[in-house]
Amino acid sequence: MTRANRTSKLAEFVAGFRWEDLPEAVRGKTVELVHDGAGALVAAANPTFSTGRLIAAFVRNQGGAEQATVVGHGFRTSTVMAALANGTMGYACDVEPHHPEGILHPIAVMVPTALAVGEYSRATGARFLAAVALGLEVEYRVSIALGPAEQYALGFHPSAICGTFGAAAAASFLLQLPAEAVGRAFGLAACQASGLMAWESDPTENARPFQMGLAARNGVTAALLAQSGFGAPADIFDEGHTVFRAYSRAASPERLVEDLGKHWSGITEMAIKPYSCVSFLHPGLDALLGLVAENDLRPESIEGIRLRFPKAGIHCVDDNPLKSHCAQYILPVAVANRQLKVADIFIDRRIGNPALAALCRKVTVESDPELDRLFPEFYASIVEVRTTSGDLLTRRNDIARGYPESPLSPHELQEKFVTLAGSVMEARAVVQLDGALRTLAGAPDLVELAHLLGTPARQATP
Repeated sequence: MTRANRTSKLAEFVAGFRWEDLPEAVRGKTVELVHDGAGALVAAANPTFSTGRLIAAFVRNQGGAEQATVVGHGFRTSTVMAALANGTMGYACDVEPHHPEGILHPIAVMVPTALAVGEYSRATGARFLAAVALGLEVEYRVSIALGPAEQYALGFHPSAICGTFGAAAAASFLLQLPAEAVGRAFGLAACQASGLMAWESDPTENARPFQMGLAARNGVTAALLAQSGFGAPADIFDEGHTVFRAYSRAASPERLVEDLGKHWSGITEMAIKPYSCVSFLHPGLDALLGLVAENDLRPESIEGIRLRFPKAGIHCVDDNPLKSHCAQYILPVAVANRQLKVADIFIDRRIGNPALAALCRKVTVESDPELDRLFPEFYASIVEVRTTSGDLLTRRNDIARGYPESPLSPHELQEKFVTLAGSVMEARAVVQLDGALRTLAGAPDLVELAHLLGTPARQATP
């Protein structure tokens, strides 16, 4: 290929990007996603939860120049280490916006990346938002070009692998790197891109969000090194040992830059979670909670629950050691409490609750060929509930609440934000943070936002 290849085209796009280039609706969606993701991020700083507490202690002990804020912990550290800590916390609660088709958690990476590099580079609020939008779109495009199901089949975590490139794009934009340097940043991002689905065997839930921290850290590192003139593999999306050869066996490389700048599916197709758990379970949760409400179901009135799900995603939800990803845990907790709380994935609700523990043993998961063809565009689910009286209640749901096709209302979004931020912040601070996020596009800098996000989280017993 000539030098006008995929790598160069994407690098030039990043280097020449402007917030004003986005359609008004896409800018509004970006603000909404940042607002929602910020609520999830600050909630993860709750000292009761080990992930935020341990990663913050780690980066504090490493020292470093005070360049960027560590959310919820009252101190600053180096840009790279702040990205690591905040990226890890960004995905800890598993309640931040996600991208269903790309099987991605990009807000968990981009808000921490843009905050760390934005503070370091003294960016305006508009440039911060532009960086987030750019990172979301690049991460999505890399995942779709690789094929999210392909990455899963090889044991890779799409959010971590592709998030590294999105973070590199966001950081490069904030550092105002020329296209040639952005291309090197992508090459250096490829050298560091990592993330295995092996975190599924870690019941502490620490390794799962750590991968988003790695994506943010490695993308920021790549951009900073590229800024310094550090050498990198050339044309990483085109020639030699490409990204596509490494992370896929059936890639579609042309999708990386197809209609670049003409559509923004990496932003507009994002979904906002009403539940704190893996997104694969959300359609089934909607269906189950509907049956629970309509039939006044209680744990003791249920003989069994069967979840039918696409085969390619079953490994992630069937008896997973992580509470956040375990259908046998999440579905019964939702029945018992008629909702899910962030604390439910950190505190085992089966302990001391025999009825709930018994119901957990009555949940099964199986594949359904009819649903397979829809994955990963849709996490179509069929829930079957057999009651102790012999009734069989069945409901199918393809699209969860919070998807673009079924959005949460402004009231629901605000209620979610207040609940998350209010779990670790005083009411007055929640109002201030809400205002700072909503007016960010006109902010001259990130000083107020960083100050509010950095306020030490209060410890609340969930």
